[in-house]
Amino acid sequence: MAIQPGDAIPVMSIQQATPEGPQALDTAAFFAGRTVVLFGVPGAFTPTCSAKHLPGFVTHAAALKAKGVNAIACMAVNDSFVMSAWAKDQGITDEVTMIADGSALFTKALGLELDLTARGLGVRCQRFGLIAKDGKVTHIGVEAPGGFEVSTAEAMLAAL
Repeated sequence: MAIQPGDAIPVMSIQQATPEGPQALDTAAFFAGRTVVLFGVPGAFTPTCSAKHLPGFVTHAAALKAKGVNAIACMAVNDSFVMSAWAKDQGITDEVTMIADGSALFTKALGLELDLTARGLGVRCQRFGLIAKDGKVTHIGVEAPGGFEVSTAEAMLAAL
């Protein structure tokens, strides 16, 4: 079952892509005591993710932070080297934390996995956006297949 409002963000160690290379990211520490917008994409460098989803959060980063968001994080089932290359390709500096969930462990803990094995893509993350305050989900929007409405930066702004 997918994570719901009121649920705690799963506690685990995942990878953060940084210009200095992969770094461990402890979810308990990352989400504690602050408001975080986390959005998940099926994959780095994919069309909608690169043309709309990630750029939307960069464009609206200041507006999100003005509404009390302390951190914006993008997650994909890709390794940290791919996420780092994608961040570089997209001109991401410090507006968005790039989270690499290479083995889909965090994605599965959230209950947001998407099996695209039949299409040659393996297990991926559903397209979603969530807001967490002090480690608890307050809002989540999970897209229907092919959808791009409830997980956008604009949708997260409206939910704050």
